[in-house]
Amino acid sequence: MTSGPQPPVRPAVRVTIAQLEVSDDASANVVVARGAFDEAQRVHADLLVLPEYASAFDRRGVGAAHAQPLDGPFVSALRERAAATGVAALAGVTLPGDEHDERATNAVVAVDGEGALVGLYRKVHLYDAFGSRESDRLRPGPSDAAPLVLDVAGVRFGVLTCYDLRFPESARRLADAGADVLVIPAAWADGDLKAMHWRTLAVARAIENTAAVVAVGMAGKGVVGRSLVVGPDGVVGLELDERPGIRTVDLDPAELRGVREANPSLANRRYAVVPRG
Repeated sequence: MTSGPQPPVRPAVRVTIAQLEVSDDASANVVVARGAFDEAQRVHADLLVLPEYASAFDRRGVGAAHAQPLDGPFVSALRERAAATGVAALAGVTLPGDEHDERATNAVVAVDGEGALVGLYRKVHLYDAFGSRESDRLRPGPSDAAPLVLDVAGVRFGVLTCYDLRFPESARRLADAGADVLVIPAAWADGDLKAMHWRTLAVARAIENTAAVVAVGMAGKGVVGRSLVVGPDGVVGLELDERPGIRTVDLDPAELRGVREANPSLANRRYAVVPRG
């Protein structure tokens, strides 16, 4: 007789989704992230996904005051816990500007199960919409930067951030780079129809790219939460409400292959994605 969660049956990859409530207290956020790693380790997860701005968040706007360097406390804690637990991680952080542009950068870091920092995605599409002006405080990442695709247990996870979800070209570029799963850490702003947009767009990105989608929202005031996991056929397999929560799913690459064989839309398309300057 066995007790407790059992490791995933390969080739499935186990992903823990941490819908966290994040504050502007950087030290407290490190503690919260460590707790998410503890849960991921308990359930034998291969990958932990934290939301956008996991290092620090203020719903009035995130900027230089919330930034930390890559060798700062938050990313260092991610690397330490990944090495200790064997769980890889994707997490939203805010990086400092420089002498040429003091605005901070909204980024996602990729840490492997040995604790190495193996990738960085700088958010391309800043949230200048619905009355917000993210570009006043943050600078965009280069649109022609190499896509961030992280290999975890043989499955390739491609990374977008929040508002990027509204731009299908970004997701398609990741599919072109070999992504099996699209991961979207987010602090999706609340408002009229916003939760509906979040869900609808996540499902659309899954269907049009025949890729699974792991959309991890932030919980708390001003954001919708409502993390979800969508199969490559568009079926929602997991969906949270607006409250903080941590859930774990197994993703089966055989399902992805089956959907892409039945619906070869990626092979049948006639247009390529070309970044604009």
